[in-house]
Amino acid sequence: MRKKTFTRIRAVLQNAICVLLFCCFFLVSGRVFATLPVSGEAATLTFLQISGKITSDDGMPLAGASVLEKGTTNGVVADFDGNYTIDVSSDDAVLVVSYVGFKSVEIPVDGREVIDVALQEDLAQLDEVVVVGYGTQRKQDLTGAVSVVKTDEMLQQPSPQVTNQLQGRVSGVTVTGGGQPGEAPQVKIRGANTFGNNTPLYVVDGIPTDGIGDINPNDIETMQVLKDASSASIYGSRAANGVIIITTKRGKGRMKVTYDSFYGVQMVRKGNPWNILNSQEMADLNFIAQRNTNPDIAPSSQLYGNGANPVLPNYIAPVGANTVNEALYYVNPNYTSSDDLDSFYRIVRANKKGTNWFQEIFNPASIQSHNLSVSSGNEQGSYLFSLNYFDQEGTLQNTYLKRYTIRANAMYNVGENIRIGENLSFTIRDNPQIDALTEGSAIGMAFRQQPIIPVRDIMGNYAGSFGNGLGNAKNPVAIMDRTRHNRGVSTRIFGNIFAEADFLKHFTFRTSFGGQYFTNSFNSFQFPEYENSENLSVNQYSEAAATNFNWTWTNTVKYQNSFNDVHNLTILLGTEAYQNKGREVGGTRQGYFSFDPDYVTLDTGSGTQTNYSFKYADALASYFGRLDYNFDDRYLLSATVRRDGSSRFLNNQYGWFPAFSVGWNMSNEDFFPDHGWINDLKIRGGYGVMGNQLNVDPANSFTTFGGNNRTSFYAIGGGNSALSEGFEQNRIGNPDAVWEKNINSNIGIDVSMFNNTVQLTVDYYRKDVKDLLYNPNLPGTVGAATVPYVNVAQMTNGGIDVDLSTYFRLTEDLRLNTSVTFTTYNNEIKKISEGIQYFDLEGRRFNGSSIIRNAVGHSVSEFFGYQIEGFWNSAAEIDEANAAAVAATDNPNAIYQNDVAVGRFRYKDINGDHVIDDKDRTFLGDPNPDFTYGLNIELLYKSWDFSAFIYGSQGNDIWNNVRWWTDFYSSFQGAKSHTALYNSWTPQNMNAKAPIQETTGSFSVANVPNSYFVEDGSYLRCRQIQLGYTLPSGLLEKIKLTKLRLYAQMVNPFTITSYSGLDPEISGESVNFGIDEGAYPNQRQLLFGLNVIF
Repeated sequence: MRKKTFTRIRAVLQNAICVLLFCCFFLVSGRVFATLPVSGEAATLTFLQISGKITSDDGMPLAGASVLEKGTTNGVVADFDGNYTIDVSSDDAVLVVSYVGFKSVEIPVDGREVIDVALQEDLAQLDEVVVVGYGTQRKQDLTGAVSVVKTDEMLQQPSPQVTNQLQGRVSGVTVTGGGQPGEAPQVKIRGANTFGNNTPLYVVDGIPTDGIGDINPNDIETMQVLKDASSASIYGSRAANGVIIITTKRGKGRMKVTYDSFYGVQMVRKGNPWNILNSQEMADLNFIAQRNTNPDIAPSSQLYGNGANPVLPNYIAPVGANTVNEALYYVNPNYTSSDDLDSFYRIVRANKKGTNWFQEIFNPASIQSHNLSVSSGNEQGSYLFSLNYFDQEGTLQNTYLKRYTIRANAMYNVGENIRIGENLSFTIRDNPQIDALTEGSAIGMAFRQQPIIPVRDIMGNYAGSFGNGLGNAKNPVAIMDRTRHNRGVSTRIFGNIFAEADFLKHFTFRTSFGGQYFTNSFNSFQFPEYENSENLSVNQYSEAAATNFNWTWTNTVKYQNSFNDVHNLTILLGTEAYQNKGREVGGTRQGYFSFDPDYVTLDTGSGTQTNYSFKYADALASYFGRLDYNFDDRYLLSATVRRDGSSRFLNNQYGWFPAFSVGWNMSNEDFFPDHGWINDLKIRGGYGVMGNQLNVDPANSFTTFGGNNRTSFYAIGGGNSALSEGFEQNRIGNPDAVWEKNINSNIGIDVSMFNNTVQLTVDYYRKDVKDLLYNPNLPGTVGAATVPYVNVAQMTNGGIDVDLSTYFRLTEDLRLNTSVTFTTYNNEIKKISEGIQYFDLEGRRFNGSSIIRNAVGHSVSEFFGYQIEGFWNSAAEIDEANAAAVAATDNPNAIYQNDVAVGRFRYKDINGDHVIDDKDRTFLGDPNPDFTYGLNIELLYKSWDFSAFIYGSQGNDIWNNVRWWTDFYSSFQGAKSHTALYNSWTPQNMNAKAPIQETTGSFSVANVPNSYFVEDGSYLRCRQIQLGYTLPSGLLEKIKLTKLRLYAQMVNPFTITSYSGLDPEISGESVNFGIDEGAYPNQRQLLFGLNVIF
């Protein structure tokens, strides 16, 4: 079966190449659009010519509005200025004028030659066409959980990442990002669905893709989020995490040229955000910790002396010196031999005031975007061409995103029943990034490096932790400066070609072939270090290149018909083939005598070159269908089914994924009041199964063997004999793996009230995920082979989604529009594996104990450790607790808690046995929020517009691991916080925040995970405030412009939170997130922009 599947796929690829050649011909012949007539100019043999202008009720032209002679197929489309011209058959004809989002009107001609029309906004928009899986539906016919994103509101957030702009705009979608340019945020639709990849499926112009980071947000026309099985299961095995459908823009009306631009500055936090001590305070804390540890021994330090009080030296290299012969200085930053380090004589003056390392690495930076588009369209076809340049300099040195995007969309009507077109984009992206949220990043080093260390030494070379008592942190400025030649450049061609044909009156055939070709190249150079206590003394160059090509060929046939004006039926049948291939090669070499980037390649180094490469491939073959039926616009039924075959499985390649949903438009019933306060009311529900194959490695089915000169080669004849090649098992296969199954149920209600000025949607959902893939630990006798994923785990999710929109005209000229989203999800692990109740992650520096426990009965990524219930305030308390432990255990040597001493943490006895051990560890916090919410406010007054957007997350906890480094003197020799010096336990301050400061760590302080590190991460953030002004039409006519809007904007102007870290928005991986160890914070931005239409 598997061989036949790939044979079919190869045949599909051959046919697709032919289609692609046709597309190239079509693109070359694009000059045909230069001759397209302006909308409404097509001539017909008629009696009377009517002309006019179509506007909204506030006078804005409605480009693309439809004007149809009732009872005929004679119709035109208004041009960009809303103007139209139509020839009708008689002077008593009736014009039907319509536009998406507005109420349609019928106007008798009555012999008039000029008819201007002002359409009223249809707040309910029940006839709005919504894009769903492989087709469209009227909004009033929807029975699944489908949310329509208001793209105009979304674009108010200036970000290159569409997914960042989605935050808080749609209920059911949780987006967690950071401030690093180009960083892809973590996106979840209705919570976690698996232990692996929770990323939703993105469908752009009908082509499925795993990411949309290269899409220009200005190119997006519509966006829909499919959240339940009844709406998403038609995408089968790729839909378990939800689906986001994006349709890009097309030309409408006469040719228009649009230019959108903004420029701004990104600001960093002022002051001392980690509350790090200055140099003298660090010296004072050093002596205090020594006295607390050994009260009978006078404090002494090679750095601070041995007097009664610490004294800051003039020099830290040589350590503790007050006078130095600076002529002895010798450091060669470009040394090529590690032996040279021994000859260096470093001279570094102490920074007695203290270095603010945060301010040294973070600086204000610019952000700008420029978008130019040209478009046009009429009955013969349409085209859109756009260019975008986005440039965001990171506030952290040498981080940035530069992205160049080109898009070309075109569609041409070949006669009345055939349409052909293409959607194509090309992106170049230059985006070097750092690995934030880790102790070894530049941000991590900034809160670890001691303030007495200056940025540079006496000769302008870098200073660092070389010297006693300065720890082993590295100079964060040097770290970022040494990345200045690193590059990460990618290119992506993405798009499709398509053809549609109407036949036999009620049938439409569509074929689409598309995909992506992606390349990525990365190179980095490791400069030798000389300033640290632990130096990387070799220079090293690394380079890698990766390519990926995937294609999707989709064919559908749609039947659509109405019977007796009450039975409305749509049937869709389709097939889809998908193939994905990629490879990566890379190499590393050391030993360069020159560090000039024009010289450094893998060939020019003198050291041993190490290489690697890997490749991958997978494919899908699918069949699907959907039936939509509504009776008299009252009773709705939708059913879908998909059969997927995947190369990632061996013995269970095919899976069925059915779903159905029903709806009742109660407001269309005869008994429903026509003039009540409820205008529209629909109740709907659905049930279905979605699959997931994302977490199965393509090689998971196979047991493989390989050779390794360190682990499988062996000197059979003894230590003096030559090595003999051997093979070892490096992967254990599981040919019986099956699809993860997401069983989904949804109940929803849609209500429009008070003349459609208030619109409410509420959904309740439950997801039961079965056959979750998990790789359990195997006995050590199995060896070091990769353990396969097996279908053993289970998980549930449930929650409520709420969307509320209001539209109020307060006065003739003043309008107020608001939109509110509210999202909850309750995640619970039901099963992991037989005999396994949990698995732990994130050990960090806690001596083998982990921060995160994923356990049955709990949410993913919960924090786990000892609960602090106070301090040991006296020796009597300790003696009393130990006596209780002896009595409870009948063991004269029993103690209540290890490493106890006055001033240290007292842990809670969870199980009540009067002894603190592993059994007393408990769940300390949950990074999953109780709920998230968004509020968008828009005020319109004449030519002025004001908008503000607020996003919030409530009930999520954060593990602040920065505290481990800064709040405990004993944790590491490095920078410490004000808490350590001014709010730690002393006999005079028993209600302190931190424990007693000592020079040695212990179980009862910070050697194990405990509740000290857990903080409430709830926050409310104003995402943006914008004020804009649109020039009046009279003035625009004088300067030959159609529209000119100017605006000023503040991004992230304020955040309300009790979290003490840099930023409460902390992401991570699927089952280990919410840990802060140096986040790249979101920046406050001040922007100025303009929108111009020629």
